[in-house]
Amino acid sequence: MIVTLQDISRRFNFDWIFRNIQYTFTTGNAYAIIGPNGSGKSTLLRVIAGQLTPSAGLLRYTEQQSEIPIDQIFRHVTYAAPYLDIMDDFTLHESLQFHARFKPWLNGLTHEDVLHLTGLQLHKDKQIRHFSSGMRQRVKLVMAVCAQSELLLLDEPTTNLDEAGVQWYTELMNNYTPDRITIVGSNQQREYAFCKAHLNIADYKSL
Repeated sequence: MIVTLQDISRRFNFDWIFRNIQYTFTTGNAYAIIGPNGSGKSTLLRVIAGQLTPSAGLLRYTEQQSEIPIDQIFRHVTYAAPYLDIMDDFTLHESLQFHARFKPWLNGLTHEDVLHLTGLQLHKDKQIRHFSSGMRQRVKLVMAVCAQSELLLLDEPTTNLDEAGVQWYTELMNNYTPDRITIVGSNQQREYAFCKAHLNIADYKSL
């Protein structure tokens, strides 16, 4: 897949969040969108995910030289962020089963494999409402990273994780991010250390 941003801009009311971003993301590479809090990292991720329409510019997705319509891009994207919720009434076991109905697991991974990757096997029959914020974040990350998708978007992925959780996240990224586009929005180097390319959103602010 190739994701092309051509003069992408976004504003809220009369305030431009970023302007004229020209960038290309390609399969097999990991990218970091960096910048301070409130700089527009999450907004740009949501634009790339097709959740927000750019105020100006053109966003294109192509795969094997065929263009993917914007209203179909959700089929190719997985996304994890602290502000995205998961179903409180489902158990962990049910949550993973439900998610896999829409986005199958990566080739070679079974339901039991994915459950094991969360590190929460002992809680598989507990409702998500009883999970801590760190446990919820693990579930969100595993569902995004281990599902089949050409475009993986992660916003502040280690939010609510302790040091053991950060190490777990690092191993997850090392093992399951090849052969796709991975984009991490963050201002913490530990979250994007594996990313070889950086897009600094401060370079696209209005003067």
